[in-house]
Amino acid sequence: MRLTIGRKRKEVSVIEVAGMAVEVERKWIKNLYLRVSPTDARIRVSAPMMMSEEAIRRFVLSKEAWIRQRVKRVGEKKQPTPREYVSGEVHYYKGHSYRLKVIYYNGPAKVETEGNEYIILYVREGATKERRAAILQEWYRAELKTLLAELIGKWEQTIGVKANRTTIKQMKTRWGSCNHRTHDINFNLELMKRPVHCIEYVVVHELLHIIVRLHNEQFKSLLTHYLPNWQQTKEELNRCI
Repeated sequence: MRLTIGRKRKEVSVIEVAGMAVEVERKWIKNLYLRVSPTDARIRVSAPMMMSEEAIRRFVLSKEAWIRQRVKRVGEKKQPTPREYVSGEVHYYKGHSYRLKVIYYNGPAKVETEGNEYIILYVREGATKERRAAILQEWYRAELKTLLAELIGKWEQTIGVKANRTTIKQMKTRWGSCNHRTHDINFNLELMKRPVHCIEYVVVHELLHIIVRLHNEQFKSLLTHYLPNWQQTKEELNRCI
């Protein structure tokens, strides 16, 4: 386990509360934080290093109804049908649903939209499902890169910060992440399927982590200052498409 200034950076354990397995991560923080993973319904608590287990249990019990509701919601999410990347499939772009139209031709592979109805995928005859998927993913990546450049530039100037390096990658449990020390920011490729105002919320969220590392009251106050409706936007972002 890594150490810092002679003390443990964090401790991780699992406790059972009202029949629920709760992962407890003790850190050198001041407040308790509770979350339920939107992908696998794992219950996680971040707690101050010196807080007693009994205090953590009482906190979890006070949130039991909310936790069970979130766990149930995750369990009820419809599992996505495996993609085949063929004409007629529904794909999402900027929060809207589009029908995929695959057109075979002899030119370079490309993707474009047709109105608000179709995403057109141009590929060579015989292109495999994996090849079609890769072309579409690279299009999403290029579109997100362009949009992020615009939004980051806008909000860097507004907030008065400067991101160092930004990357786009597939992320399982986060929409973005920011290294408070290096000012490097990662964005989830899946963001391009969400509405633009949701993407903008993630940009502001991560840029603010350059100023404040933790999700504390100062951080929330800054979010509210720049995006008064950020909580509703966050809920919309995390809602299953």
